[in-house]
Amino acid sequence: MRKLILALALLPGVSCVTAQKKVAQSGNPIFKGWYADPEAAIFGKEYWVYPTYSAPYKEQIFFDAFSSKDLVHWTKHSRILDSQRVSWAHMAMWAPAIVHKEDKYYLFFGANDIHDPAKEVGGIGVAVSDAPGGPFKDYLGKPLISEIKNGAQPIDQFVFHDKDGQYYIIYGGWQHCNIARLKNDFTGLLPYEDGTVYKEITPEHYVEGPLMFLKDNKYYLMWSEGGWTGPDYCVAYAIADAPTGPFKRIGKILQQDASIARGAGHNSVLHVPGTDKWYIVYHRRPLTETDGNHRETCIDEMHFNEKGEILPVKITNEGVRAQVIP
Repeated sequence: MRKLILALALLPGVSCVTAQKKVAQSGNPIFKGWYADPEAAIFGKEYWVYPTYSAPYKEQIFFDAFSSKDLVHWTKHSRILDSQRVSWAHMAMWAPAIVHKEDKYYLFFGANDIHDPAKEVGGIGVAVSDAPGGPFKDYLGKPLISEIKNGAQPIDQFVFHDKDGQYYIIYGGWQHCNIARLKNDFTGLLPYEDGTVYKEITPEHYVEGPLMFLKDNKYYLMWSEGGWTGPDYCVAYAIADAPTGPFKRIGKILQQDASIARGAGHNSVLHVPGTDKWYIVYHRRPLTETDGNHRETCIDEMHFNEKGEILPVKITNEGVRAQVIP
C-alpha cells in the first residue's frame, strides 16, 4: 500500500494528501452538548435526532433537535418545543418520539416526572408542527397519558407504525412496559378487541427506554436496563411475531467500554432505506465526567447475524462513516 501511495504521489497532479485522503467520520459524540435519550428518524433525505436536554430536572424545560444529510455534519435547531408552549409542563421534559403523518410532525414527550397522578399533573404529551425542526406547539392542552397503569410510570414513550397502518405507543418507567393503540388522529387511545386499553409487555430485566422496529416481518423490542447513572446501564432486546409480544429477552447488545465511555444506553435505531445499513443512536457518559447529567449522544453501526439476531455493538470514538440517503 505504501508503494502504491508513493507511486501515485509521483504522478503529475497527484499529491500524497490526495492519495491519503481520509474518509469522513462522524466522531462520537455526534454533536456538542449534554444530550441523552435520543430519538432518531429519517425524513426525506435528512437524518434527525431528538434528544433530552441532559440537566437537572427543573432545567429540562425545552427540546433541541439536530439534522444531517450525511451523519457527519449536524445542524442544531434550538428550542423546537419548550414549557412556555405546553401549559401543563414545568420540568423533566424527557425522551421525545417523533412521527410524520399527513404533512404534520407529532412530537410525543414526557413531562413533570409524576409519581402520584391524584396529586400531580403530567405524563406523556403530544406537540405538533408543520416542519421537523418546529416550532412545535401543544396538541391536546393536556397529557395524552397521565395515569399509572400496570405499574408503568408514563415516561420514555416510543411510537411504532405497524405494517397494517396502526400506530402504537410503547412506554414505561419503573421496570414496567406498556403498549397501547393510538387513535388515528393521536388524540387518544383505542381499546383492544378484549376491551383493555393498556397491555403490559415487560420483558425480563426491563427498566425503561423501549423501542420497536420491524425487520423481516419480526418485531424487535429494545430497552434499557440498570441504573441510568450507573456503569450497569445497557441495552437488551427481544423478538416476537406481534407488537404485543410475548417478548422473551435474548440478550444484551450495548454496554459501556471502560476504555471509551460509561453508561451506554437508551437508544434508537436508524435503517437507511434501500440499504443494509443499520445504526444505533444512544447516549453515554465520558470517562472524564462524574455528574450523572453529563451524557452525550453517539452513533455506531449495528449488525445482524444470519438468524436475524443483533450482534453486540462495539462503541467507538470514531463513530460512523458518512452515509447519504439514497
